Amino acid sequence: MTEREQEILQLLRQDPLIPQQQLADQLGISRSAVAGHIMKLMQKGHILGKGYILADNPYVVALGGANMDIRGSSSHRLRQGDSNPGQVSCSPGGVARNIAENLARLGADCRLITAVGDDLYGRALLESTQRAGVDVRPVLLLPDAATSTYLSLHGPDGDMAIAINDMDILSRLDAARLAPQRELVRHAGLIVADANLSAEALAWLFAEAGDTPVFMDTVSAFKAERIRPWLGQIHTLKPNRLEAAALSGLPLDQASQAAAVADWFHHQGVTQLVLSLAEQGVYYSSPSVRGWSPAPRVNIVNTTGAGDALMAGLAWGWLQQQPLDEATQLAQACAALTLGCAATNNPTLSLAAVQHMCITLQYAEQS
Repeated sequence: MTEREQEILQLLRQDPLIPQQQLADQLGISRSAVAGHIMKLMQKGHILGKGYILADNPYVVALGGANMDIRGSSSHRLRQGDSNPGQVSCSPGGVARNIAENLARLGADCRLITAVGDDLYGRALLESTQRAGVDVRPVLLLPDAATSTYLSLHGPDGDMAIAINDMDILSRLDAARLAPQRELVRHAGLIVADANLSAEALAWLFAEAGDTPVFMDTVSAFKAERIRPWLGQIHTLKPNRLEAAALSGLPLDQASQAAAVADWFHHQGVTQLVLSLAEQGVYYSSPSVRGWSPAPRVNIVNTTGAGDALMAGLAWGWLQQQPLDEATQLAQACAALTLGCAATNNPTLSLAAVQHMCITLQYAEQS
């Protein structure tokens, strides 16, 4: 590789979607010269395709919901039909957006594809997500739509009592609007998506994903039905008890029933299944390993976002080529850090913090 080619690769690592003219201006050479160097880098296998996707720099595409989380919490038992004293707070949320932020905090190169309105919430979401390290340039900014919001009410135990989501804007994320991101999706090292996507968007995603592994978050029992036609193309699926039972049609009231549910999903084509079963822990299953990982013993402040942190940990573990049992333990440490934070995403989450939490949880299990 020539010195000039090394300079170009360095600039592309900083900005994989940089225009050729901007490259030329920074290097002080002509645009045609830049094009020639890029062609040689593609021939040598250092660049995989359009968009300057680098062969030695795998990245994650997170595709799905982004919204502002409005959380109401009470220190006393919630009383239906009455005004409950408590605290109200706002924080960036949305399943795919949360996963992307957590992955970025772990050190992954993550690109977010979603839609937000050109409004106060939308601009705040983009700013905070970018500040966390996520590439938000693929986000669709719609001036004639309102940014998604998610309203949740919590009792003194931190558990969600009820929630309402207003995510109509995601219906605008159709095949036509996703088309400009085709190369970005095709060359990703990993795709993480959520069932907030419409049937049309999911069909587009699985048509473009090719051999790239797709990790899917089911979001809710209602929205989980959207992914049924695509179960055979999902690499890793992370449903909770209600979502898994709704999709499989099998009972999941007892821990002993988890293996049968996992077998059903594998029969549909799902490679890895991670069942999140609240206080019973996590049941994980793949062609090579299956078993239980107990729920971490932590002081729960807020349950919103913990499942998204779990998925981010699973994705990070896969990127590091960890076996599923090890990836599950790391993912639970991500969730534990999030459970102990009032915000939807823990701003102190990092690879070092997760590794420390893993050690803490292992010690707690042994004591």
